[in-house]
Amino acid sequence: MHTLKKFIAYYAPYRAVFVFDLFCAALISIVDLAYPQLLRTLTKTLFTRDAAAILRALPLLAASLFAMYVIQALCKYYVSAQGHVMGARMETDMRQQLFDHYEKLSFSYYSRNNSGQMMSKLVSDLFDIAEFAHHGPENLFISLVKIVGSFIFLFLINWRLALPLIVLVICMFLFSVRQNQRMQITFMENRRKIGDVNASLQDTLSGIRVVQSFANEAIEHDKFERSNNAFLLSKINNYHCMGSFMSWNLFFQGMMYLVTLVFGAWLIAVGKMEAADLAMYALYIGIFISPIQILVELIETMQKGLSGFRRFLDVIETEPEIKNAPDATPLTDVTGHVCYEDVSFHYNDDPGTEVLSHVSFDIPAGKSIALVGPSGSGKTTICSLLPRFYDVTGGRVTIDGRDVRTITLDSLRRNIGMVQQDVYLFAGTVRENIAYGKPGASMEEIAEAARRANIDEFIRSLPDGYDTYVGERGARLSGGQKQRISIARVFLKNPPILVLDEATSALDNESERYIQKSLDELARNRTTITIAHRLSTVRGADEIIVITEDGIAERGTHEELLQKDGIYARYYRA
Repeated sequence: MHTLKKFIAYYAPYRAVFVFDLFCAALISIVDLAYPQLLRTLTKTLFTRDAAAILRALPLLAASLFAMYVIQALCKYYVSAQGHVMGARMETDMRQQLFDHYEKLSFSYYSRNNSGQMMSKLVSDLFDIAEFAHHGPENLFISLVKIVGSFIFLFLINWRLALPLIVLVICMFLFSVRQNQRMQITFMENRRKIGDVNASLQDTLSGIRVVQSFANEAIEHDKFERSNNAFLLSKINNYHCMGSFMSWNLFFQGMMYLVTLVFGAWLIAVGKMEAADLAMYALYIGIFISPIQILVELIETMQKGLSGFRRFLDVIETEPEIKNAPDATPLTDVTGHVCYEDVSFHYNDDPGTEVLSHVSFDIPAGKSIALVGPSGSGKTTICSLLPRFYDVTGGRVTIDGRDVRTITLDSLRRNIGMVQQDVYLFAGTVRENIAYGKPGASMEEIAEAARRANIDEFIRSLPDGYDTYVGERGARLSGGQKQRISIARVFLKNPPILVLDEATSALDNESERYIQKSLDELARNRTTITIAHRLSTVRGADEIIVITEDGIAERGTHEELLQKDGIYARYYRA
């Protein structure tokens, strides 16, 4: 019921369409119920009169029936067309809400969850939810109207024959409830397994260059085959459960015909029922069984939809670990004074392991600091705490004296530019990728950013210039070209604070020279934090801090650290 209440809330924007859809569904059911009763009444009244009276009444009867079926056809069109549109709109609303929530979730969520599973929730789960959103209430309403209406007429025709049918319906209902619980489990397992298939596919396609370079297509084939066969097995279990459910329901429907015929014949034999009424009874049994079949199919649709909706809720009800404080205010008039005050950090799922412990340093506005040290010592974590990709577990990080946790996330991150080793370019044009740093930027601003990143000349040499398609993740460009485009993106953003995380470590010497020149230009008059393994790139920093697993081991200028002849000097000589 908790899940259903949450689901029903999504009908709110389409309340008028939903109500009229149910009204049309009711009219469709009423017309179906009316025909046998009309036939029974005419058989006992009009059709017992002379031929002239029957012929006089036929035009009015034909016109009435024609109007009735025209109205039914129009209602069916509305239910089939507009009802589906309503379901599609609800699906779109949910998909947008899910996507927006994905964007709010913290980095820790993405480190725990697979993107293939996320895509499955965004696409296939929501498709089944939309089918249930449309067909669920409508089919349930039509079925209930027909079942209740036909039962009333069955009692009116002969209450004695209706009693054993009630017993059969109760048995059928209890069986359906029990089977429904089994089907919930199998459908939920289906969702997880198709998510695993998507995850396997996404992982292989994202790394297809690595796969082919190692000639490991057979390994990936086996991995995908395992997830694919696991999905097949879950479907087989599901279909066995559905087969049992539907076959038993069909058996109960057959028992209704059997009881109607045998018990009805006995009632006729003892003078408690007329033969004509038994024929009419059979018509209403047909109307009664038809919605039961619809309900049986509806349960399958409902289980698919609700299992998908539960997975949808699992994400929507996941609170982002990083979010605005209730009293957060925007960061304005930034000078760029950054301070780490006694900062400690551990991941929430591993509180016993400190990644950082009591780290403190100060970066005056416009100055630069370099973080060096072995991999895994926490350099990237230090930088991730500044834009609040993670929150400190002790101490605080401040910008211009303000704790970053008291600043709105949007304004905080707009004032920090990041250039990373692993450059991500979106599938689109060069222009679109540079403009990502400032949506709505003019062509002149984009070109100026490219010139400052030393890539304008290269871009103009491309077949379509700034409108050249870069491919997925920038696959049509070299590493150095992608890096310079990412630098141009930050030039366009023009933030007062800059983080350079191993920005040149994956490049050849010539590309590094070009890019280091761009980075030096980018860092001018900005507060800059640089992470580097190549110490030649940080010699000009105002302060160099050596980070080890035990925290800050050394700090000073390049010359001062060489004179100390400690860890930094050993790294530099190496």
